[in-house]
Amino acid sequence: MGVAASTSTPVTRPVWRGYHGRVTTAVPITLDRLRDGVREHWALSWAVTLVIGLLAFAVRLVGVDQPDRIMFDETYYAKDAWSLLQHGYEGEWVGGGDVVNPQVAAGDVSALTAKGSFIAHPPVGKWLIATGEWAFGMNPFGWRIAAVVFGALLVVATIRLAHRLSRSLMVGAMAGIMLTFDGLAFTMSRIALLDIFQATFLVAGVAALVADRDHHRHRLADAMEARGLTSLGGSFGPLLWWRPWRWTAGVLFGLAVATKWNSLYVVAVFGILTVLWDVGARRLAGAGFRSWTALLREGIPAFVSIVVTAFVVYVASWTGWLSTSGGWGRDWGSRNPDHPLVGAFGEGLASLLKYHQDIFNFHTGDYIKEQTHPYDAHPAGWLLMLRPISLDATSGIENGTDGCVSADTCVRVVTGMGNPVLWWLAAAALLLGLIWWLAGRDWRFGVPVLAALATYLPWFASADRPVFFFYAITIIPFTTIGLALALGLVIGQARGPGRRVGAIIAGLAVGMVVACFAWLYPVLSYQLITNGEWLARMALRSWI
Repeated sequence: MGVAASTSTPVTRPVWRGYHGRVTTAVPITLDRLRDGVREHWALSWAVTLVIGLLAFAVRLVGVDQPDRIMFDETYYAKDAWSLLQHGYEGEWVGGGDVVNPQVAAGDVSALTAKGSFIAHPPVGKWLIATGEWAFGMNPFGWRIAAVVFGALLVVATIRLAHRLSRSLMVGAMAGIMLTFDGLAFTMSRIALLDIFQATFLVAGVAALVADRDHHRHRLADAMEARGLTSLGGSFGPLLWWRPWRWTAGVLFGLAVATKWNSLYVVAVFGILTVLWDVGARRLAGAGFRSWTALLREGIPAFVSIVVTAFVVYVASWTGWLSTSGGWGRDWGSRNPDHPLVGAFGEGLASLLKYHQDIFNFHTGDYIKEQTHPYDAHPAGWLLMLRPISLDATSGIENGTDGCVSADTCVRVVTGMGNPVLWWLAAAALLLGLIWWLAGRDWRFGVPVLAALATYLPWFASADRPVFFFYAITIIPFTTIGLALALGLVIGQARGPGRRVGAIIAGLAVGMVVACFAWLYPVLSYQLITNGEWLARMALRSWI
């Protein structure tokens, strides 16, 4: 492909604009395709995003302090967070959970000691939980409010990613509304666990790299136009160093890894994909075979901005542990001064590396594999939500007790379950998206497909130890985006044939998600219901 002369007449053609129809442009084809991107007015876009985000926040906030006790694994993270505030590291609590947890719920934290406690996950999620405890005290509202905030931010990040992928605010809004009314996203936004923070950082990180894709292509088109070019004519073209969205992604991915290690799979997949997008941009611009040199020319800067940045953020997240002396294993380096790690990295970082080895061995060793749990859920059933988890339950409430007015006994439960309408439709959309990406060569569907698989498939390697359905909170935002993109196809282009019917179908799908959430709400939010009403909502025996 030769370099087009700057005096050549621009080629005019109808150009695909996402779900908004076809328009005519006088911009050269190559430059126009490079500049493809979101076109809606930013104020309207953000207004819709924030309204849905505030709705998600309000829905999650109501009754978040119930049950008014530590539930499920809050026994680790709520208490670890409080210890971080006091000591800068996770300390031991004297006495078992049956004794200490009621004391903590009553505001008595005297069981905390300065002795370091072994932990299985990095500290960022616990520091975020600690912000709520610092602001509101060591009580259920205090240790859950950060999850509420991040649950709403997860919806916001999902809307922005879906909007940018689809080039349609309507599609972004559908994704946000459906995630707002997902049962798992709801319950995980109301409990002091780490996973909601991890999910939010991952979705935001992927969204940052998709934004970088658009930003880089737009700047490449601008640089070509400034030189009077409509094609690079086989040359690589200008190297564009300013990639702020990649640095942003590096920070977000670093925070995700510093919450849970399995975030590394997403970093690896999208670290590769973002460079392949650069290859595609250069090829589209006419670089020909030289476009593949982007693997080095763009790949090395990408590695620095994403991976190195994430690594720095990760190490910085351990500042509390490194700057104090009481954390678990903190004195290993001083006790082993002749070890090669100490000689190479110093006693502090050597102790941290040894600690990481111990954590890795915990996650992969025989001890964890020998454990059992009644709500162990094999990953093969996650996408169809075959085995949700009970996070808290008070059963056998007698008539006349706790407001129970029924010949039957009453229950209060918090069930970590998804919205079956959403999950089952999203599972089908994941398969459709895979086909549409590979056979239809639509890169937009590849983003939620790859993200969902990167957060899902690695769990099969851990299926020989107890794993739980709620880990899938990192999957559902991406499969929801895939479903929203599929519904966008059903709706069709603006003024296209069948758009009214498509809009009705999409509206019914979103409405069914909202209605299903309303039906399940009592078993998601610790509401008082009769035992029969609870059983009526357990559609599958495996849900009990």
